[in-house]
Amino acid sequence: MFSEDDFQYALENTRVIRPPAQAIQTFGTTSFRFMLVTELMDQIDRVRVRDGKIHAERPSIISPQHYSKVMLEGFGDDARGFADWLEAHGRDLRFLRYGFQFRKTDISEEVVHAPKEDVIGRLGEMLDVSNEPMSTIIEGVEEGWEVCLLKFTVDLIQRSAGENVGEWKRRGLL
Repeated sequence: MFSEDDFQYALENTRVIRPPAQAIQTFGTTSFRFMLVTELMDQIDRVRVRDGKIHAERPSIISPQHYSKVMLEGFGDDARGFADWLEAHGRDLRFLRYGFQFRKTDISEEVVHAPKEDVIGRLGEMLDVSNEPMSTIIEGVEEGWEVCLLKFTVDLIQRSAGENVGEWKRRGLL
């Protein structure tokens, strides 16, 4: 099991080399291809490239009328009372909800015998030729690579939220 220091190390050593060209779509499902590059421990010029997909479900707006369905599973009467109070008094209070599905079955791995910078450069060239705007290259750490990938998704949500809220406001949904 990872320690807090392990999580921190993975987070601090995650770097998006090439972000996707677009944010999460406001009114649809978005799929991102990722290529996560990590150096193998104690092995010179050996790099693992994980290639897979992350699927972002359509973001949704959660209003006070829906709090009880979302936040009260397993809670008692006090929580229900609070949800009722929010429904009555929190008319302008809304939350954005993003859902991600991470499917390990979509991941392939390859160990490459080359310096990490060369591998990253070749992946970038490959994406240039393939014209895949929804692809990203991420540099991370071998132990904790999934933490690196989750950090990317959290950062992507933060990047997308402003655009999604703006779109909902333009359409009068907020």
